[in-house]
Amino acid sequence: MSGLLALLDDVAAIAKVAAASVDDVIGQATKAGAKAAGAVIDDAAVTPKYVQGFKAERELPIIWRITKGSLKNKLVFLLPAGLALSAFAPWAITPLLMVGGAYLCFEGAEKVAHSLGIGGHGHMDHPKADVEPVDPAHLEEEKAKGAIKTDFILSAEIMTIALAAIPVSNFWMEAATLAAVAIMITVAVYGSVALIVKADDVGLAMANGGRLGLTRKLGQGIVKAMPGFLRILTVVGTAAMLWVGGSIIIHGMEVLGFGWLGHHIHDWAYVVGHAVPERFTAAVEWMAKATMDGIFGVALGLVLIPIGENIVTPAWRAVFARG
Repeated sequence: MSGLLALLDDVAAIAKVAAASVDDVIGQATKAGAKAAGAVIDDAAVTPKYVQGFKAERELPIIWRITKGSLKNKLVFLLPAGLALSAFAPWAITPLLMVGGAYLCFEGAEKVAHSLGIGGHGHMDHPKADVEPVDPAHLEEEKAKGAIKTDFILSAEIMTIALAAIPVSNFWMEAATLAAVAIMITVAVYGSVALIVKADDVGLAMANGGRLGLTRKLGQGIVKAMPGFLRILTVVGTAAMLWVGGSIIIHGMEVLGFGWLGHHIHDWAYVVGHAVPERFTAAVEWMAKATMDGIFGVALGLVLIPIGENIVTPAWRAVFARG
């Protein structure tokens, strides 16, 4: 009997350790995922465009297909690559992170330039609109493939940012944390995309079939609000990309020994933050730093636009045109 009790006590102790490890993984994954906010929001803002023009009953199957492709990108390709980097070339994480940050700046600045009518042609793999498909099944195949290719870039940014944010630990903790980041972000992004894409249909059903006047008005409000919501999502996603991209580059410069810009931004943000009442200092200081990081992101992105459009994008299309 005492042996059984001792065994149960050991099992309970192991369970507590396992539970603590799961808590650690989820906590680290949440913090690491938050660092990738810019790429995550951009992913959610971009993906709904891939289901435009399809019948309502095909929207969720397309999103599910893209979701599976995104998980494959993260878990099969990017997670092992990230772990290999962490184990054998940790020095490469900061430069790769800066490459991802530069891409965020490029994409954000390109969207700003395009919205102002001064150039920019959109994402390198955005779907082409206003083309009437001869074969809807073929078009669906092409759109899904294009979305999964685009997701690979954004997922690479997300996983690299997450990898850099994970505290130094053992191999299995890093693997579990990255896997948790991959799953949590994919579910959050494509679950949100599904809700956004189907919101119009839900609103229309409520407006046309609601038994109560309040239900019908709410449905009409949802239908009317969705175009504006999508525009706001795009603006927020662009701002987040520029902020995150700029801050990644500035922090990477500090890590590599070029900290003058980061130090100046910190000092300027400190001055701005302490120019307001103390209860607002922390928030204003953070906003000032984020704004300056974003301005730097815009400036860098504008410099990168000619390189991206004339060199990187044509090379990308040449490589993946037959994908």
